[in-house]
Amino acid sequence: MKHIYLRELKLNLKTLVIWSFTVGLMGLACMLTFKTMKNDIEEMGDMFSGMGAFSDAFGMSTLSIATLKGFFATEVGTVHGLGGAMFAALMAIGIVSKEEDRHSGEFLLSLPVSRSKVLAAKGLCVLSVLVLFTVVCGLLYLSGFFILGEHVPGKELFTFLVCQMLMNIEIAGICFLVSALSTRIKTGAGLGIALIFYVYDIVGRVVPDLKDYLFMGPFSYANASEIMAGEKTPVKAVVTGLIITIICVATAFYGYNKRDLAS
Repeated sequence: MKHIYLRELKLNLKTLVIWSFTVGLMGLACMLTFKTMKNDIEEMGDMFSGMGAFSDAFGMSTLSIATLKGFFATEVGTVHGLGGAMFAALMAIGIVSKEEDRHSGEFLLSLPVSRSKVLAAKGLCVLSVLVLFTVVCGLLYLSGFFILGEHVPGKELFTFLVCQMLMNIEIAGICFLVSALSTRIKTGAGLGIALIFYVYDIVGRVVPDLKDYLFMGPFSYANASEIMAGEKTPVKAVVTGLIITIICVATAFYGYNKRDLAS
């Protein structure tokens, strides 16, 4: 199991480096533009905050984008949230099914290791990569506050990163289930799952009748604007996300152990 875990980490190291620095540096670049755009943003802040449903959807009614904290929540929050969700989906959607898709499953399962241990090693790899992704991005965002000489909202930034990581783990858990039950790498399905959840959260914040059901989506408890404004993390949404993740992972183990693998 250890060797499978280390092998998967090695195989996904390049992807981790590319995605973590791409998303993190994009977020950092957004932060660094704040200083040059500050005067213009101050003039537009009141206008954006009064755009009704549009402002609610992107958090501009919760925080002023004329402050770095508010700018971070609306700009970097969107970049990191969507980028992280897509990365989590891509990591998990092919982690298991690639063995059958590339016809390496027979060799892997001929080793003295059970299917459950193979899945556990691959699942731990996905979890480790998502943690490292969050750490790298977090350090880049932290450096942005220092470069700009702004106060670091330590508690809010830490909460944001943890909630984003939990969101990514939930999305990865769903895609892990799809991967365990598939014989082909379904990249499109993985990206679709991430994008559907993102759109569901945006629409849910605009349409009043859907707001009570936002907790069903992982973006509901990882909203940057709410976190940066100091609002309490919606426990109901977090618990729902944990339950969905556990059910998906457990179903992946059960289904993978029961089904016949393609040669």
